[in-house]
Amino acid sequence: MNRIDRRFEDLKAARQKALVIYLTAGYPDIASTERIVYELDRRGVDIVELGVPFSDPIADGPTIQAAFERALKNGVNIKVILGLVRKVRKRSDIPIVLMTYFNPVYHYGVVEFARDAKTAGVDGVIVPDLPPEEAAGLIKESKRHDFKDIFFLSPTSSRERMRSVSESSTGFIYYVSLTGVTGARRRIPAQIAQNVRLIKRLTDKPVCVGFGISTPAQARAVAGIADGVIVGSAVIKIIEKHADSIDATEAVGRFASSILEQVRRAR
Repeated sequence: MNRIDRRFEDLKAARQKALVIYLTAGYPDIASTERIVYELDRRGVDIVELGVPFSDPIADGPTIQAAFERALKNGVNIKVILGLVRKVRKRSDIPIVLMTYFNPVYHYGVVEFARDAKTAGVDGVIVPDLPPEEAAGLIKESKRHDFKDIFFLSPTSSRERMRSVSESSTGFIYYVSLTGVTGARRRIPAQIAQNVRLIKRLTDKPVCVGFGISTPAQARAVAGIADGVIVGSAVIKIIEKHADSIDATEAVGRFASSILEQVRRAR
């Protein structure tokens, strides 16, 4: 069984919600990413999402764009990230998802990507600019390797769109909490609860909410209506603050623990 499926089964049995933490792979460097993954695992985080740096990240705000720029200068690409995951798998069984735009996957080769990512120990992929209708090749290869394809729903998705994406998405469904790009927000949109409830009436697959969640209070509120919470830009800001210091790992770990405590309290 895929690690993502197993983790959600375990959480459901325990009546708990998932915490997914996003990291830009290779920011501030690849060794730091490896240390932070181990720390997140030690703290009890459920899934790690590794962002593949890309030069034109249309769904990402300035925080992640800046992290991508530094990672690209470090020479980080899919091949380097798969090497990182292979190293991590010697010490950790935490579920790992890659978040990448389609261009790097296309240049790597869709067949080769699904095969090599699974072999390295990656459990699934999120491709923001690849809708299910255009993803037949990736879906075919992913099924062959028990590799999860996680697709987006958003506040503008129609009921029909919710149904079709729910059918195509595996592992979990990624609900984007707001229109716009990634980035920490002071407030979470009120329509999340209504939309997540509607999605969950159409599918029994887990629904995780991301984009804009940056505080423990926000995480607890979202976890109360969804199956999981995804936190990204707020983590990258902490790494940015400590980018040239060994304190980054501990700082991210403390923040993750504060979020996780509230997520676990949600019902």
